[in-house]
Amino acid sequence: MACFNHATIIDLAAREMLQLPDVRGTTLRVTRGTVWITQQNDTQDIVLRAGDNWVVERNGLTLVEAQNEATFCAIGTVLPPRLPTRKSERTVAPRWWARIGEALASFFATPARNAAPYV
Repeated sequence: MACFNHATIIDLAAREMLQLPDVRGTTLRVTRGTVWITQQNDTQDIVLRAGDNWVVERNGLTLVEAQNEATFCAIGTVLPPRLPTRKSERTVAPRWWARIGEALASFFATPARNAAPYV
């Protein structure tokens, strides 16, 4: 699903959370994954899956958390530039560094095969 009309496209990693302050009237359109949304002073939470749309109902803090890797569009409001948008615009080093750390941990956690002590 494409996002048009002054949209900001945001990619989130699993369990990554984003704070959207005072974005009443903004349409959130999920294009990939699942997101959980809650608004300040609201007891109802919203869960959106790929293809779902929802309009932010009030000003105040709106929290968006990705349940898995997710992409969504914020349509109608220009979001502040400090938000992580497209992956190419984000800093790649932390994820890249995390992948190397995971690979090294996996490598050293695996016991050596056919290990023979030196005589």
